[in-house]
Amino acid sequence: MEILFLSHRFPYPPTRGDKIRSFNMVKHLHEAGHKVTVASLARSSEEAETCAGIKDFCDDFVLCTVDNRVQAARMGLRLLTSEPSSMGFFYSSKLQKEVQRLLAEKNFDLIVVFSSTAAQYVSHVTHIPKLLDFCDMDSQKWLAYAKFKKWPISMGYHLEGTKLEREERALCGQFDICTCATDFEVDTLAGYNTGVASGFFPNGVDFDFFTPGEGDYDRRSISFVGRMDYYPNEECVLSFCKTVFPALQEKYPDVTFTVIGAAPPANIMALNDQPGVTVTGTVDDIRTYVRKSAVMVTPLEIARGTQNKILEGMAMGVPVISSRTAARGVDAVTGEHILSATSPDEYVAHISKIFDDETERDRLAKAGRERVMTHHNWPRAMALFVKAMDQCMEIFQKKNR
Repeated sequence: MEILFLSHRFPYPPTRGDKIRSFNMVKHLHEAGHKVTVASLARSSEEAETCAGIKDFCDDFVLCTVDNRVQAARMGLRLLTSEPSSMGFFYSSKLQKEVQRLLAEKNFDLIVVFSSTAAQYVSHVTHIPKLLDFCDMDSQKWLAYAKFKKWPISMGYHLEGTKLEREERALCGQFDICTCATDFEVDTLAGYNTGVASGFFPNGVDFDFFTPGEGDYDRRSISFVGRMDYYPNEECVLSFCKTVFPALQEKYPDVTFTVIGAAPPANIMALNDQPGVTVTGTVDDIRTYVRKSAVMVTPLEIARGTQNKILEGMAMGVPVISSRTAARGVDAVTGEHILSATSPDEYVAHISKIFDDETERDRLAKAGRERVMTHHNWPRAMALFVKAMDQCMEIFQKKNR
């Protein structure tokens, strides 16, 4: 088939959660013999240079570079309208023209859109089957932010979440099928009562790359991985260092906590002054740090979809203790493959158990890796993606008989 693939961020290089998912979708379609044209945005000339690597995984691509100052202005102009500001941030008139050109020049058999904010470029198209992969229902993340922010900023997040939820409902009616990364996101989608066909396919993990380490690990060490300019990561690390880590230090004076991730803001960098805490910033290879830790924590209280960091930690044979909110996005049994906590005391109890019982650590390490290998592998995920594509084609054909 001739397929147009649209995404809000360019799906290469696959260096962050959303790009990992969209890249694997493109890669699979290409390897399956489809002719794939990718269309998306870059936010700087430097980013645009790295995007060129996609050429090995598709037949053609269109890349439009935008200026973040202009995109921020687009957001601002929508504040007093019924349109979500995030739609403005990911809109480019140049990309819209390129999409129109592609639609006029090529006979696409299918349009695949990754993320609701990219759907605006083809929402008007009715003569081609269309699949929208929401991945996560972004509106719910904005509404969650509102609970963690102080007034009046909280009001702004609530307004954006409300507007985006309304937009998501409308988009459902403009696509033949909508998909998500987890079954609980599909439940949210079903709650919109739009009647749209829906399904999910999970994120995978490259367990040939994220393998267990061969050397010893530090018996009293904890790790966290994530971009630190992302508010949910920032919030949970600050909370962990304030409410959990001091209690652990009372029991284990030699305990360490390593925060691994790019772009840490000043308040995160300041954690380096807290005894036992190290903030690394960007590193060459996160595996080096994670494999040396006794346990990985993902104490996010704002989380939608699947946290790839959890899958990667499990694949590396490191026990993961997650918030229950974040654990929902992993196809695993709590207590058997992953541990979850809802309070500082629970985190301390789980971490202490792993510190004190090497047999329990080994059990969780092996069970976690085995689970992601069977339930979060890309071939399985892509088979479900293809099933959704087939259903999309069938629905479109029935509509147009």
